[in-house]
Amino acid sequence: MSVHFRLAFVGWRFLALVAVMLAAVSPLSAESLRDGSVEAPLRVMLIPADGGTASGTRADFQPLFNAITRDTGLHFELRVGDSYAAVIEAMKRDLVELAWFGPVSYVQARAAGAAELLAVSVTDGESAYHAGIFVPADAAVAEIADLRGKRVAFGDVNSASSFTFQVAMMLDAGLDPARDLAAVRITGSHAASLSALAEGHVDAACLSFPSFLRALDRGSVDAERFRVLARSVPIPNPPMAVNSRLSESLKTQLREAFGSVHEAPGIRPEMIRGYGGKQVDRYDPDFPESAFDVPAETLARIGDDTRVAMLRKAGQR
Repeated sequence: MSVHFRLAFVGWRFLALVAVMLAAVSPLSAESLRDGSVEAPLRVMLIPADGGTASGTRADFQPLFNAITRDTGLHFELRVGDSYAAVIEAMKRDLVELAWFGPVSYVQARAAGAAELLAVSVTDGESAYHAGIFVPADAAVAEIADLRGKRVAFGDVNSASSFTFQVAMMLDAGLDPARDLAAVRITGSHAASLSALAEGHVDAACLSFPSFLRALDRGSVDAERFRVLARSVPIPNPPMAVNSRLSESLKTQLREAFGSVHEAPGIRPEMIRGYGGKQVDRYDPDFPESAFDVPAETLARIGDDTRVAMLRKAGQR
């Protein structure tokens, strides 16, 4: 087993540790929120994406925020959370002013009254992507139910497209992942799950299609070695969200900035980036909140009992 994958197996324990550590931090008052000046840049926390490295995820979005700074004079301080749960907690405790969430982690922060939708990326008029279950090209599985007795890798338990939607698809197929899978591996990231599949540690991997395509573009995996077992319904793109306790004037300024930055003088198209560092056409600050009802309903269908049972199974060795 590679060191990278072995370390990824402890991801679910780390989620619990992060939650405990953040719970010990005293909530900051509303006056502690920053205003975007040079002296007090707006703090932005990003969920860890794709390769799972902080530097890679930050590099994906730095051009976008640099463009907004150039256009508006607002300043930002970007960092990457250790997990999806860490980003949710940071927003809930006023430790950040903005966050880039997965669709499911956003609805969790929204339900806590901590986050409001800021903007969603748009490419070719679309603001949606898909989750997938991937298997070896020669695997003797034809449908999701055939995963019974197999080893399956999932990403982060708060991820829409490396956990939530795949678990929902399994339940719809009559497969209880906590009971019916031979092993559940919580790797912590899309890339780590794909790596586990490529190295033969699991029989199937759950990750997003953008993550899979990015791995192909990088040459990390050979497309001929894998095939798609299942594809989810469309999922709204991972959103940018704003701390609900920011002033209304600053919220308005941020929404206008995200909505117009692609047209700002001196801003090149390659500066406007989204999920996985991919260039996008623009950001839509008027994206309908109702689009996130599907991730919210999917999360509710799974329920905490299933999530806890899967974490327990992931801890069995």
